[in-house]
Amino acid sequence: MPAVGIPTSGSNKEYPGNLTPFVTVTCIVAAMGGLIFGYDIGISGGVTSMDPFLMKFFPSVYRKKNLDKSSNKYCQYDSPTLTMFTSSLYLAALLSSLVASSVTRRFGRKLSMFFGGLLFLIGALVNGFAEYVWMLIVGRILLGFGIGFANQSVPIYLSEMAPYKYRGALSVGFQLSITIGILVANVLNYFFSKLKGGLGWRLSLGGAMVPALIITIGSIVLPDTPNSMIERGDRDGAKAHLKRIRGVEDVDEEFNDLVAASEASMQVENPWMNLLQRKYRPQLSMAILIPFFQQFTGINVIMFYAPVLFSSVGFKDDAALMSSVITGIVNAFGTIVSIFGVDRLGRRALFLEGGLQMLLCQIGVAAAIGAKFGIDGNPGELPKWYAIVVVLFICTYVAAFSWSWGPLGWLVTSEIFPLEIRSAAQSVNVSVNMFCTFFVAQVFLTLLCHMKFGLFIFFAFFVVVMTIFVYFMLPETKGIPIEEMGKVWKGHSYWSRFVDNDDKGDEIEMGKSN
Repeated sequence: MPAVGIPTSGSNKEYPGNLTPFVTVTCIVAAMGGLIFGYDIGISGGVTSMDPFLMKFFPSVYRKKNLDKSSNKYCQYDSPTLTMFTSSLYLAALLSSLVASSVTRRFGRKLSMFFGGLLFLIGALVNGFAEYVWMLIVGRILLGFGIGFANQSVPIYLSEMAPYKYRGALSVGFQLSITIGILVANVLNYFFSKLKGGLGWRLSLGGAMVPALIITIGSIVLPDTPNSMIERGDRDGAKAHLKRIRGVEDVDEEFNDLVAASEASMQVENPWMNLLQRKYRPQLSMAILIPFFQQFTGINVIMFYAPVLFSSVGFKDDAALMSSVITGIVNAFGTIVSIFGVDRLGRRALFLEGGLQMLLCQIGVAAAIGAKFGIDGNPGELPKWYAIVVVLFICTYVAAFSWSWGPLGWLVTSEIFPLEIRSAAQSVNVSVNMFCTFFVAQVFLTLLCHMKFGLFIFFAFFVVVMTIFVYFMLPETKGIPIEEMGKVWKGHSYWSRFVDNDDKGDEIEMGKSN
């Protein structure tokens, strides 16, 4: 009897093709779209721990942090306006990802990436020159619109350009760019925080223009994907382009499958309604649950608020920023591990190992912080050895996420959707991701104030649930061409009842019509 969650029928097709320098460079450039998302994740927490920034925009938080020594450490950053500064971006990203679906489908992946970079560039300028809180919020909303477009189009672009044997490694490049963006932001925060006056936080926020320019210019020079060219009627150009990116002349089988998938997608008048069909129940479930679980690992508690969190548990400002740099380095190296392991070990193995490692670390962090801070959150100076223990637990947790749920949350959801629902399903994926990110960012500081160290147990519960979910419900997708991905659901012990029954229903309907 096959193991639960593993398909019993694999792909019978092996399209010819090589990992050409052209497609490698193309995917590297496209993956840099993740820089804007990563830079923003890393920069926001560091800026909100800078005293000049707090004095100018959030003076009540500054007073609790620096002047009121009797205040509860867990609650010193508890401010709805401060959390809105961080979370407004993700609400905007949710809304723009819905619009980005139509742009990606009708006009191609390149144009959606271009809009993403341009909007992010404008938002970075507004934030860098902000004088009032409302300017910060407007800038964050523009940044969010840019992230919504980029996160919708880049994963699809990578999954369509990459040869199926290397799709995992090349697609993980998106997550690697996110981690590099986080690391660069953390390093810049550390050095900019030493500048006098308000120059430091302005340079940190305005520095987002650099990754925005990279993706904006990159989207102009990148070629479009064969899938997108076929969708828009350029079949001859798509076939010639497919030969170039695969490095072989014999691309007929893959090209014919792409054309067939495109013709099927053209029959779909409303991909959003089509997504609700019974036969797409597995893909829709993954588009909702994987991004939900990805955010409820608690990773963005660490990435958004790393300096704030470290400051809340007794680190001084410099030490808090340096600790976030360390977690950023661990995050980047862990993602590199995923690049080399995802097409060898498979998606499920990394998901399951990462879940177990994160669970143990979250329990360790909760125990360490709870033992030292208790309920009142007023421990005085944190001993250096104790601080190191907390950082080690958090770094081990970040490493687990960075080679499992971080990259695979984007990879798996970009490779399982058939062409006729791909843009709509990816919009659902991004929208759920952004909504959950918004929710976690908005309520974290309040939850930390009220749940205290128990907050880490709260997230550990979701890690348990999502690891069980992967074990029983997620089939292995390693080494399967995108256009053959339907076979993994037909071979699954649970999902086959939806796919097979739907196919039988289609056959009955066709028999009646004949």
